[in-house]
Amino acid sequence: MLTLHGSPISNYHNKAKLALLEKGVPFEEQVVDFRNKDDALFASSPLGKIPFLTTEQGCLCESQVILEYLESVHPQPALLPKDPFAAAKVRELVTFLDWHLEMAVRQLYGVAFFGAPPLSEGNLARIRREIEQKLAGVKRLLKMAPYAAGDIFTMADCSAFVDLPLAGLATKTVYGEDLLLANGIDYKPYLKFIGERASAQRVQADRKAALAKG
Repeated sequence: MLTLHGSPISNYHNKAKLALLEKGVPFEEQVVDFRNKDDALFASSPLGKIPFLTTEQGCLCESQVILEYLESVHPQPALLPKDPFAAAKVRELVTFLDWHLEMAVRQLYGVAFFGAPPLSEGNLARIRREIEQKLAGVKRLLKMAPYAAGDIFTMADCSAFVDLPLAGLATKTVYGEDLLLANGIDYKPYLKFIGERASAQRVQADRKAALAKG
């Protein structure tokens, strides 16, 4: 059986978890204390990052690699369109969500969520400009019609459902306004729509339970 290692609080862990649940693949979950980076963790994840997936053949890390693997070995239900160009557009959107927007917003997490010292005015302004630049790119690609990439649930929804609310919360906490909404990305109805799926409800419930434990 597959084992997903990570934390129910992690957006990238939950991205992979959504894909597993959507595909109906049996799996176990193992919570990892990624702050304790010992040899065993590095043997499974070379940079000590979560999530990683244990398979019969070995371990895989990086959330998108995990999703691509699942799509190959469990092709149904599909999380990518059959058309090669349409599939590439889904991957493109995933890249903008995970590697452009989320990585820009991640610079705020220490202050927003973990009690880090306040950022300087100069850094706050720089990060805001970067986030708004990335938001402009995401806005050009994000469909929410009704799904992230169009009319079917795809890998892009596995990213959007976990990345967008985190970006909204972090920016609102630090800047006093949700920069997604301020930049014309009305994502709340989308979250409500995806949140009606059993997979999303499971992810949210597990995340809330983990947060309640502290």
